[in-house]
Amino acid sequence: MASLTNLLGEVRSCNVCIAHLPAGPRPIVQMDTTASIVIIGQAPGRRVHESGVPWDDPSGVRLRAWLDLTPEQFYDPTKVAILPMGFCYPGSAKSGDLPPRPECAPLWHDQLLDHLPEERLEVIIGVYAQKRYIVEPGKNLTATVSNWKSYLPRQVVMPHPSPRNQAWFTKNSWFEEEVIPAVQTRVRQVVAAD
Repeated sequence: MASLTNLLGEVRSCNVCIAHLPAGPRPIVQMDTTASIVIIGQAPGRRVHESGVPWDDPSGVRLRAWLDLTPEQFYDPTKVAILPMGFCYPGSAKSGDLPPRPECAPLWHDQLLDHLPEERLEVIIGVYAQKRYIVEPGKNLTATVSNWKSYLPRQVVMPHPSPRNQAWFTKNSWFEEEVIPAVQTRVRQVVAAD
């Protein structure tokens, strides 16, 4: 097995899907072998592509609040690994960004996850990550997220924290009322154990 340093170097220089990336490749990933939390989301947006900092946008502000993590905790790779389904900004569509490129997860995820502790908390964000990492997902994102208790203590399932999902948050107020407090408790347990 390649060292994590070498593997991250390969990931960050990847250009497998360059022909499909309107802004060019800029793989975004954060991890260290000691990270006890791994966040598996969709793909970087335009702002993240420009800054090179994962979740450096309003979605990231909401996600950090949901997890009750300070920016210092969130951006500490020894505590939190950030592994999107697609490492590069895929471009925009009429109502948001395009889906994550399908090449990334099969090419890199297993190799990267092999470097993380077995006993880790996986934060699974959005339908693309849920389809890959939830053993028995529901018929849609809402069904999967509403079954959140069955995935704990190893996994937390969430919708994407994008402001574009405000209608979903309003319609499904149980998520922030019931799920978020339980998620924060679980995250605190993991952080305290580090």
